[in-house]
Amino acid sequence: MRQGLAPRLVLLVYLLLLMLPIYWLVNMSLRTNSEIMSGLVLWPHHPTLAKYRAIFNDPSWVHAFGVSLTYVAINTVISVAVALPAAYAFNRYRFIGDKHLFFWLLTNLMAPAAVFAMPFFQLYYAVGLFDTVWAVALAHCLFNVPLAVWILEGFVGGVPREIDETAAIDGYSFPRFFIRIFLPLIANGVGVTAFFCFMFSWVEELLATTLTSSNALPFAAVMTRSYSASGMDWALLASAGVLTMIPGAVVIWFVRNHIAKGFALGRV
Repeated sequence: MRQGLAPRLVLLVYLLLLMLPIYWLVNMSLRTNSEIMSGLVLWPHHPTLAKYRAIFNDPSWVHAFGVSLTYVAINTVISVAVALPAAYAFNRYRFIGDKHLFFWLLTNLMAPAAVFAMPFFQLYYAVGLFDTVWAVALAHCLFNVPLAVWILEGFVGGVPREIDETAAIDGYSFPRFFIRIFLPLIANGVGVTAFFCFMFSWVEELLATTLTSSNALPFAAVMTRSYSASGMDWALLASAGVLTMIPGAVVIWFVRNHIAKGFALGRV
């Protein structure tokens, strides 16, 4: 009994420590700035939703939230759509320079986003994409497409080649085989890949703020308005932080089954 109790206690303490920052963020969002600065309070004695109402009643906050969701969704769709055939080709075919090309894709993940900020800025400004959701969505593809290819290639490798050959013998065209037969077999991998692409694009701020100014300003950039000469609006910043966690939680809820199976298979 004691041997079974100790691991459970350790797991419980570990989970509590993981949830503590999230709880504290929610706690701060339900308090006033004077309460926050007054000292340590384990729970809000007079909870208020004033800061949440202030965010939803401010068009700039609502617009920035919609913009962030838009470019993240565009990037996720593009990354997965491009990575699927690429991962299939890398796994099923052999061609000159395939391993070098695959390694080159992964090297894009080794450089920080700041390295690409100015090249992207000049390029998008010249072609008229600056300050649009497409600028951020396409810039994030530089990191998400290699990541998606790397993850999906592992799942593609888990599907026997005999299935491809059997479908060809049965008269399936490649597009029909790929959509009707192959995609359902790697649905868990697609779900895991979409999750990682969504998360990276949602939390990335440097490129998103560099490539936008007003029309496509992301939610994270608008959060800087909580800083002013008079000080920091802690409650407003905490409320905005809580709202930024909601899309990720929703995505996790919808792809939770794929994630659970995907972490046991493929590359993740």
